[in-house]
Amino acid sequence: MSYEAVATQKTPALIIYLLDCSASMSSDLDGTPRIDHVNRAIEKILVRMVQRSTKGEVISPRYRLAMIAYSSTPQDILNGVQTIDKVVDKGKPVLRHQNSTDTAAAFAAARDILNRELPLLGDGYPAPHVCHLTDGEFNGADPEPIAREIMQMANADGNVLVSNIFVSTNLTGRPITDIDNWPGITSESELSNQYARKLFNMSSVLPQSYSQVIAEFGYQLQPGCRMIIPAQSQGLIELAFAMSGATPTR
Repeated sequence: MSYEAVATQKTPALIIYLLDCSASMSSDLDGTPRIDHVNRAIEKILVRMVQRSTKGEVISPRYRLAMIAYSSTPQDILNGVQTIDKVVDKGKPVLRHQNSTDTAAAFAAARDILNRELPLLGDGYPAPHVCHLTDGEFNGADPEPIAREIMQMANADGNVLVSNIFVSTNLTGRPITDIDNWPGITSESELSNQYARKLFNMSSVLPQSYSQVIAEFGYQLQPGCRMIIPAQSQGLIELAFAMSGATPTR
């Protein structure tokens, strides 16, 4: 299980986004509502996915996306799994904050998608990636058992990857001042927030192949760090979404 399969038009990468749209996402981060930071970062990663799928003037979709926005219930905002060109043709999705935070239900929705999709992702397909964004603790059931179940699901390329983006402040013992050269989180002791430490344990280890692609984007996340980003600024949110689109392509 080496995470060496590349995303092509015939073997596109599957990325499932779980996006917290609870009321607290209206709170400010660096003077701007958190949900606005996220909308900008989503727009940038969609553009980057299109660029990585384009030869000349032709888009050869190397990514298939699902987006689940959740508060009290999960909502499929793309109407199923869609190729990147269809996502862009529809226009960028715009998130709006709602009420509570049922994280377990969102991970259960991702598990349902994977149960349908994994039998179709045979040899040559990259391992799927579930990218979860939140800004606070969950309401309802504990999501960790479902996240761990997802991390045990696999295709020939490797186990399903799970990453977590925690949009908040004061999450690390030391401030992250140089985002471009930040190596990532390797120990939960680096996190000063109890829920961030829980998300650490719900996050996969960053594969070497992802680290190499992220370096092409101008970042230095090291292989072996956990796929959790304490997103305390717009720059860290953008790094996190760059990581979500770092499947190798050809």
